[in-house]
Amino acid sequence: MTIFDLGHRRLRNRLLGLAGGLFLLVLPFAIDAVLGRTWVRIVDVALLYVMLALGLNIVVGFAGLLDLGYIAFFAVGAYSYALLASPQFDIHASFLVLLPLGALLAAVFGVLLGAPTLRLRGDYLAIVTLGFGEIIRIFLNNLNRPVNITNGPLGITLIDPISIGGFALNKTYTLGPLTVSPVHSYYYVFLLCAAASIFVSVRLQDSRIGRAWIAIREDEQAAKAMGINTRNVKLLAFAMGATFGGIAGGLFASFQGFISPESFTLLDSIMVLCMVVLGGMGNVWGVVLGAALLTALPEALRYVGPLQQAWFGQVFVDPSDLRMLMFGLALVLMMLFRPAGLWPSRIRSREFATAAE
Repeated sequence: MTIFDLGHRRLRNRLLGLAGGLFLLVLPFAIDAVLGRTWVRIVDVALLYVMLALGLNIVVGFAGLLDLGYIAFFAVGAYSYALLASPQFDIHASFLVLLPLGALLAAVFGVLLGAPTLRLRGDYLAIVTLGFGEIIRIFLNNLNRPVNITNGPLGITLIDPISIGGFALNKTYTLGPLTVSPVHSYYYVFLLCAAASIFVSVRLQDSRIGRAWIAIREDEQAAKAMGINTRNVKLLAFAMGATFGGIAGGLFASFQGFISPESFTLLDSIMVLCMVVLGGMGNVWGVVLGAALLTALPEALRYVGPLQQAWFGQVFVDPSDLRMLMFGLALVLMMLFRPAGLWPSRIRSREFATAAE
């Protein structure tokens, strides 16, 4: 490759990056104009799921530790934000304090989960993490007596929005011809956090720690024989993955303004895991694709009901049933025809190709 070719490639990459950045900046207003504000909100939620899926990808995709209770870290981040930014304790701390605090608490819980499960893998680890997720949810559901901490099943309301320099993101502003609603404002905050999550994930994947995680995933005994401290590296995977969940949880609480234990069920954990598997376990961009698809697809299927009504005069299949049917069918087809995911990493593609031979 000549110097001219190298310079041409760099220029092309910069132009593509600039075009992509401009596209993402105008995306919420374009969606608002074409599909409506509801879909801007769906994009916001998709960005939250991108952060969650990237966090779980560190644990499952990089380190090979099957975690079915990942949503518990999301809950820890959300409740730590909500308790200190609502009338519940009447503290109303700044989000600049609460988001890092939620991330730190989630990381501590990640270590607490990882420490007693270091020798477990596969099905056994899945069962333990599943139990951990349910324990957190049950605690949140019952910590309303004898001292009311979480307000129990009623949840926490009136959570403070993110406010930057007196600019509260839950209000509507007018900038010239543009009307900036809360879903538009939160889009840019979530986009920034998702971009940071992608950057950290890519850097981790190519780092020494990332290679140590992959070595543990492939063969833990061989990794230990090579001098890798498997205990510390696995705990770091749990902590790093939980940190992503904690930040996403805090953002979710500020965005919704209300949380309850029912927002953090086992089904949510399974959904995040499906995003990782569907997109391509271990590949950052594949996980982003999986999170976007599995967030948008169920919402798109809501329109099937009105379409049936318009075409046939009545609804033959309830849209909620059809969503789960299509979701299950997509997973079955994926496991049959593309078990490595829609966009797998090169390593996993080689593994599946070798296994097939």
